[in-house]
Amino acid sequence: MNGPGQDRPRPAPLNPTAAGLAPSKIVEVWQMGFDVENLIALFVGEGDEPTPAFISDAAARALADGRTFYTPKRGIPELRRALSDYLSRHFGAAVDAERITVTSSGMNAIMLTLQAVLAPGTSLVAPTPVWPNVLSAAEIAGGHVKTVPMTVLPEGGFKLDLDRLFDACDETARALFIVSPSNPTGWVISREEQEAVLAFCRRRGLWLIADEVYHRFVFDPARFPAGVAPSFLEIAEADDPLVVVNSFSKAWCMTGWRQGWLVHPPALGDILGNLIEYNTSGGQSFLQAGCLAALSEGEPFVESLVARCGQAAEMVFQQLASLPRVSLARPAASFYAFFRVDGIDDSLAFAKRILAETGVGLAPGSAFGAAGEGHLRLCFAGSPAHLAAGLDRLRPVLS
Repeated sequence: MNGPGQDRPRPAPLNPTAAGLAPSKIVEVWQMGFDVENLIALFVGEGDEPTPAFISDAAARALADGRTFYTPKRGIPELRRALSDYLSRHFGAAVDAERITVTSSGMNAIMLTLQAVLAPGTSLVAPTPVWPNVLSAAEIAGGHVKTVPMTVLPEGGFKLDLDRLFDACDETARALFIVSPSNPTGWVISREEQEAVLAFCRRRGLWLIADEVYHRFVFDPARFPAGVAPSFLEIAEADDPLVVVNSFSKAWCMTGWRQGWLVHPPALGDILGNLIEYNTSGGQSFLQAGCLAALSEGEPFVESLVARCGQAAEMVFQQLASLPRVSLARPAASFYAFFRVDGIDDSLAFAKRILAETGVGLAPGSAFGAAGEGHLRLCFAGSPAHLAAGLDRLRPVLS
């Protein structure tokens, strides 16, 4: 035993990647809000509406019926079949259930994919601004990250420079990561851009990881007549090096359920199943029963939620874009306004100031990469009254 004054044993070493992970700037501001009275929380990616009762009731019935045992690692067969039908209805894409894997959240879907495709010395190439968890997940999986800043447009909004993106794919590149509709910007990749990206990945033998979590949140019927954002599934072959990430969190108000899914080439199924075995050993049967209800009964709810978010997008645009210091393009998709504020070069400090002075929580643009500095992200998925109150408080500090 060590006596008083004697040196204690040195702590055992940690994985340097895990030990060196930077805390999320979004979470840093979010945690500050815990002690704020009358907080209007617009900083995280969810609204203020609970999961619809028809979904929760289905899960509760399954739980009461004793569906508490281990499940097939890649999801219960009836849910995978229902997802196949859902994708066919909305994208006209024939996706066999064997190409679908149910995951323990969209983030888990991303992590599993990166574990499958990255290796030490390889890189993930991603346009930014982008949801920061993806970049850290690539490092945890053993790879490194190359970010490609999107072009900031004078009127607000962003444009992807495909030549710049492709030039970043050197000999270490193993995968491209595309988020469309984008978190945080609301940018949506065009069909022509999708075709160019997929052709490049085929030619170079790169994996294309497409995050399409916000595929239902589109607000321009003329641009999106099918009511969904363009999906890579509509133009890809089954054996293309494409993995599409999706989640139940957003469209069905199920953020706390942590349920997601992947669409992938058939050859990746067994590999993903093994990774699930060693990560989570599979999902919960009763939660997947709720997901089944979401798919089979949830269309009226989703359409109502998307319509409300479209109205909220217009409200945010009308009230913020008119302010002299704010540059904001009309939000076309997702449920975020990502706006630039003139004279701001430290968005984290500014977000903290806004929280302290107004009680409104916004996410700092720098959390999404250097290309996001000078911007703030506002989530408009909540109730109209909640959003209107937040905008009233924000107007003086942004004017």
